[in-house]
Amino acid sequence: MADMVSIMPCLDMQNGRVVKGVHFVDIADAGDPVECAQAYCAAGADALAMLDITATVENRPTLVRVVRDVAKVCTVPFTVGGGIGDVKAAAAVLEAGADKVSISSAAYRRPELIPELIHEFGTDKVTVAIDVDVNPALPSGYEVYIDGGRTATGCDALEWAKRMDDSGVPVILPPSKAGDGARTGYDLPVIRAMAGACRAQIVASGGAGKMEDFLAAVKAGATILLAASVFHFRLIEIPALKRYLKENGVAVRL
Repeated sequence: MADMVSIMPCLDMQNGRVVKGVHFVDIADAGDPVECAQAYCAAGADALAMLDITATVENRPTLVRVVRDVAKVCTVPFTVGGGIGDVKAAAAVLEAGADKVSISSAAYRRPELIPELIHEFGTDKVTVAIDVDVNPALPSGYEVYIDGGRTATGCDALEWAKRMDDSGVPVILPPSKAGDGARTGYDLPVIRAMAGACRAQIVASGGAGKMEDFLAAVKAGATILLAASVFHFRLIEIPALKRYLKENGVAVRL
């Protein structure tokens, strides 16, 4: 557990507002994105993610205006995903102030997009997100979902992660559909399997409910800890979480 571990609040966006659901549905308003970003940066977040959760299924680009507004106040590395389907869309988001783009459905539909993005912008600008859910019929026990978790692909999540890792992406973000917003703990078998099979950093995403969940994710191999509802609704404060992790032997920036 020697790697420096990052805390990454996530702003799930819909209609220009931060929202939070459970299992990708039952969406509730959680605030203004600029205010949320400012608060998280002030509280000691190490990075920030913003996901436009309906851009892909609504077949529209990411809300560049919101990206620009958040980037102006964001003092930490800022990753944006949702609706980024080609190099041009990625360029628009990066030019608006994002530090990195996160690609999910578009990468699955056209895997060569990832090498194209890396060639155009560099490896440090690209993250691949892989929405996963349990499927005991597949070798790893997990299946890739696309379209904001709405469409099952039949593809084994670990095999897909290894393929994306081979393409050179430095970060893989596998949100757990079962865990999303449920606060029942991260999906540790997914984290463990991907961390064991990939060179990329693995982001724990989906299910954080208490501080012990974050520590368990680190022990499973995650080096970036993403959460939304526990931070949005102030169930866990970032400084207290960092102190807890440090007390338990995790390297964090205080």
